[in-house]
Amino acid sequence: MEVLKNVDLVKKANVYFDGNVTSRSFTSSDGSKMSLGIMMPGVYNFGTNEAELMEILEGTVEVKLAGSDTWNTYTSNTSFNVEANSSFDIKVKTITDYCCSYIK
Repeated sequence: MEVLKNVDLVKKANVYFDGNVTSRSFTSSDGSKMSLGIMMPGVYNFGTNEAELMEILEGTVEVKLAGSDTWNTYTSNTSFNVEANSSFDIKVKTITDYCCSYIK
């Protein structure tokens, strides 16, 4: 298990889709902005401002990036990238634990 030390954590949760997706935002010791969260089974659409690296820590999802017709499956210990000013659809198959890193 990876441990993140010396982070600045925002206590208030980010809550989306009637509480089916939640996360906590933080800044790591090197200045990187990230969030850790949980997604309940369902289908969601997320928009991005910054480029993102989405790491699936535990669970199973299917993802379709904006401009694509292809759904790709991601499971525990896999990841995908999303471009800035874009979006993605995600089908959460099982309760999913994730980490999102915002890339400048």
